Amino acid sequence: QVQLVESGGGLVQAGGSLRLSCAASGNMFIPNSMGWYRQAPGKQRELVAAITNGGRTNYADFMKGRFTISRDNTKNTVYLQMNSLQPEDTAVYYCNFKSDFELPYWGQGTQVTVSS
Repeated sequence: QVQLVESGGGLVQAGGSLRLSCAASGNMFIPNSMGWYRQAPGKQRELVAAITNGGRTNYADFMKGRFTISRDNTKNTVYLQMNSLQPEDTAVYYCNFKSDFELPYWGQGTQVTVSS
């Protein structure tokens, strides 16, 4: 079992920044990846970024260099630095943990709202 605790969401103005954090605990198989997905009302959940325990990253094309994912393996925590936020980024952001040995785990989600 893996538990994911997300934090860092909130309300920001367009052009502002937020940093999301996701702390994982429990039995984490290796290799694995942790990442962020987002879902706006009426839309499908989409990948934002993911990072493996070895540091390899995968970014969605829409990020256009605005977002950066990082991982601190000593703390079992993944971060998503979001800069130049726009109203279109408004969504619930979900932390994800994935390995080849069990079903993926999901956090409860943290709301990110960007005002114009």
